[in-house]
Parts: sequence; structure tokens; C-alpha cells
Amino acid sequence: MDRMLKAARSSGSLNLSNRSLREVPDEVYQILDAVREDEKWWEAAEMQKLILAHNNIEVLKEDVKNLSMLSVLNISHNRLSHLPAAIGDLPMLKSLDVSFNSILCIPEEIGSATALVKLDYSNNLLKDLPNSLGSCLDLSELKASNNSITRLPEDLVNCSKLMKLDMEGNKLAAIPENLLSSWTILSELNASKNLLTSIPESIGTLSRLIRLDFHQNRISSIPSSIMGCCSLKEFYMGNNMLSSLPAEIGALSLLGTLDLHSNQLKEYPVEACKLRLSVLDLSNNALSGLPPQIGTMTTLRKLLLTGNPLRTLRSSLVSGPTPTLLKYLRTRLPDAEGPESATSPMKEDQIAIATREALSSKELSLGGLALTAIPSAVWESGEILKVDLSRNSIQEIPNELSLCTSLESLNGKLSDECIDYLKVGMLISITFEQCCMDSISQADASVLDTHWVLILTNNKIKEWPGAVIQSLSNLSCLKLNNNLLQQIPSDGFRDLSKLKILDLSGNAASFKEHPPLSSLQQLQELYLRRMQLHEVPLDIMSLEQLRILDLGQNSLQTIPEGFKNLTSLVELDLSDNNITTLPPELGLLETSLQALRLDGNPLRSIRRAILDRGTKVVLKYLKDKIPEQ
Repeated sequence: MDRMLKAARSSGSLNLSNRSLREVPDEVYQILDAVREDEKWWEAAEMQKLILAHNNIEVLKEDVKNLSMLSVLNISHNRLSHLPAAIGDLPMLKSLDVSFNSILCIPEEIGSATALVKLDYSNNLLKDLPNSLGSCLDLSELKASNNSITRLPEDLVNCSKLMKLDMEGNKLAAIPENLLSSWTILSELNASKNLLTSIPESIGTLSRLIRLDFHQNRISSIPSSIMGCCSLKEFYMGNNMLSSLPAEIGALSLLGTLDLHSNQLKEYPVEACKLRLSVLDLSNNALSGLPPQIGTMTTLRKLLLTGNPLRTLRSSLVSGPTPTLLKYLRTRLPDAEGPESATSPMKEDQIAIATREALSSKELSLGGLALTAIPSAVWESGEILKVDLSRNSIQEIPNELSLCTSLESLNGKLSDECIDYLKVGMLISITFEQCCMDSISQADASVLDTHWVLILTNNKIKEWPGAVIQSLSNLSCLKLNNNLLQQIPSDGFRDLSKLKILDLSGNAASFKEHPPLSSLQQLQELYLRRMQLHEVPLDIMSLEQLRILDLGQNSLQTIPEGFKNLTSLVELDLSDNNITTLPPELGLLETSLQALRLDGNPLRSIRRAILDRGTKVVLKYLKDKIPEQ
């Protein structure tokens, strides 16, 4: 102990965790008074960090006030029944962890520790929290889970810096409206396993909320104001009494996980099918059917439906793989209703909402709206930099799309909007700020290049949109995968010299004759899956900046030796072809190639034991097979 106390006087930090202590040694409270003769008392440091976790300590003495410079105190996992009033005499205390004790109440003096930022009362015997907590104006994280707390103190309204609140496993019957509206920067709220019957309308003011957990309460409805939680990524509402969902839930564009299991839902709203979820749990509800539009939620990795009285779906679909179910639901979608469907009142509202959102984001997202034509909002919104029209039924690209021009001429003076774009686009903004330039001509044009993205995935486009592409000289990403493209003309890529990403997968008829790819010298990603290719287009070997090449699910039999020239290649997908041998020269990519996918090929020249050991082993094996010169 003497050795540890001496070290603590030097560092200002003392860790006495996991030492089977029944009490805090008195020397700890008087640490500076016990300076030994061989120590330089003037060099002794005040105690700033004290860890006493995982012991059998029953009492923390009032003498703790002697440690006036203490900023971190962890006495979790002990046997405390109370905290001393002297805890308020620690003006520098920023983090206090008293979790996993048997504390019955917190002294009001805690409010005098005004420097507190993190406070953890979890797993105690508390019935309430002191009102004086409202004096801790810098409080950012408050944890009080697994107690018996029945209410939140009103004075917490003053804690406007609160970012994380965990009240799981208590007896809260309500969360006051004014409290939520005062916590404007709250990012995580966990009030699961309580007695809540409703969600406050003021929940919509929490625009920075990322994780919201209300599971296992008695909540019967979700307020429409939930749409204001525009940053929400995880929403847990399982084990409640929900009978319906508000249509506004479909506005949560960042939501990835939605847990609604064990409620009383009778239907899933069509508006919520716009969500880009990866996990949707609807198990143990009262659903008798599903809207076929769920099939358009192609981001879903897991859709849970067991425990519902579904009559329109076979049990094998319900319990089977999610992609299979989604594919089936897409077959149940009604046929396109004609051009007027693109301008129906509902779609007009959706387009209007997306257009308003695009004013700040510069991204117009119109995916999955069953559009049969590109709406005029795309070219009428002059500041749009990214357009997503995937998962629609568009059959042609209008020439008006060529009206989408750059924000500024390359020789023009930068506007405030362009400056904002450069920062949002992560285009080396630190260099721009240091230059304090007035125009693009004063800096490297490649740094300030406007990047355009055009996504037309999963439509019915047949003709190559040459007229449009000619006017989009700054296009950096073009996705036309899963369309009905016919032969791409020989000059189809002539005007795409700045293209970095090209996806033509699933357009089998477009490469009957290989169009020249050699003009795409800045191309970094090329996706040509399911193109019925029998040989690799030779122009690919000239794309020296190519990092990702996907040739999976074709009919390739051989791989050209010229692949050795693709020295920037990081990923190469050759899966599901008819390849029997690989050129040894492919091993020369050993230093750059990180992922080589070969499964689904009848390879005879490489033993399975080598293939199973991964990319680096395969490449080294091939390299060793190169004949010595």
C-alpha cells in the first residue's frame, strides 16, 4: 500500500480496484499528510483520480472532502448504502460512478459539485433523484438504470448540455414535456422497462437523437412529431401496446433499426416502406398481411415476422431468408399506372418533401416511388449535386436532364453555396481555408472539381442516355445497373473523362460488342456483373487507377495476363464464372490486391486447401509459379 500511495503522490492517480477492501484506507483521505522523508513534499501531486471499484467497501467517509482536486471518482461494485454529504465539497469532480451498490438516496449536496459531466447511479436502490442535479449545468451523461425511480426532477430542465440519458429499468410513469424540449442536443435516450403510457409530443424537438429505446413499457401510440428526430438511427418500441404507426415515421431517412416486436399492430403503413432499414422486427403482432411495397426495401438484411396471423404469405416465406420474401413481395406490386402515377397527389407531396430536403443536403432522393418518368424537380432544382432515382419504373431519360449544370463555372468566383458544398463534400477543405482564395483559378482545379452522381438503378431504361451524358462533363458516378440497356454506342463513354464509378451490372445486351473503356482513365470502380460476358474487355487493362473490378456471375473462361498492369487494384471479383485456370502473373498484384473472390469457378490449377487460405496465399502461390527469366 505504501508503494502505491507513493506512486499516487507522484502521478495524482490511485487505483485500488479488486483488492477485497472493506473500507477506504485512512491514508487515502490524508494522502498528502503522509509524505515520507525520502519524498520531496513540494513535488507531491494532489489526488485527481481515485478508482475503488470491485471491493467490499460499505462506507465512504466525509473525509473525502480532503481530496479537493479530485476529478474522477469510481466506487462502483461495492456495498455502499449512502453517499456522504461531503461529495458536494469536490468542486473539480467531473466523473462520479457509484453504480452497482445499495444506495438508497443521493444527498442534495451533490448539486454543489457543479463541474460534474458524467454521473452513473445505475443498479442501486434509489426511489428518486435529487432536485439539486439541476445545478450541474455541464452534465452531459446521466445513468440511473435499474433503480426504482418514479419521476425525473423538474430542475433537470437546466441541464441543457445533456447528451446521454439512461433510465432503463425504473418506475417512470411519464417524462415531462418541458424536460425533453430543453435537452436539445440529446443523442441517446433509454427509458425502456418503465411504466410509460405515452411518448411526449416534444420528442420531435430532439433533432440530434440517434438512439431511442422505449421497449417494454405501456405505450399505445407514437406521436406524429417523431418525424422531427431526423438523425435517428435506432428506434426500439418492442413490448408495448401499439396498435398503429404514424405515417410520419417514414420521414426518418437515417433509420437503420426499427424494433416493433410484441405489440398489437394490425398493419404496417405504406409510408414506412420508404425507410432504408437494415433490421425490421415485426414479430408477435396482429398482422394479417403486409404491403407489397415492403419488397422495395432492398436494404433490409433482417425482417422478422414470426408470431403474426399472416394469411397472405406461406409459412416458408415468413420463416425463410429475407431476400426471398422481399422478392416475392415485389411480385405482388401493382403494375405501373402510367405517366399520371408520377404526378399523383401522394407522389407530388413526396417529391415536394424530397426537394425541400435537398435545399440543404444538395441531394435529391426519389428512390422507390414507383415513378415512370423523371420529375421536373430534378432539373428545376439548380443546386442539386446528387440525384437518386433507383427502384422506380423509369423507361427513358428526358433531354431536359441536360439542364443540370455545375454550381459555378470553373473560372467564376466562388459563391457561399459553393464554399459550403466544398466543406460538405469533404474536398480537402483545410487546404481551401488556408489559401483564402477568391476564385477557383487560384488553386488546383482537381481539388475544387464539382462531383456529380447519377443513380438510375433498377429501372427499365433501354436507350443509352447519350444526349444527357454529353452535358454532364463533371459526372463522377454513373449507376445504370439492372436496366434494359441495349448496345452501348462506340462513343458512349467519350464525354465521361472524369468518371470514377461506373455500374452497368445486369444489362446483358449492352456489351454485345465491347464499347471502348479506355477513355475512362480516372475510373476507380467498375461493376460488370451478370453481363453474359464470355471474355474480359481488353480496354480494362488500360485503366491504371482502377481499384475495384467486379466481373462476377458472367461466363468468363480465362483471365488475361494483362491484369498484372492493374497495380491499383484492391478488390477483384471473379466469382461464379467458368474459369479453370488463373495466369501466374496475377500474383504480381500481391502487394495491392486485398480481396480476390473466386468461389463458384471450376478451378483445377489451384488446390482447395490453398483457395481456402485466402487472397494473400493464393496470390503468393501464383507469383511463385511465374517462370524465372
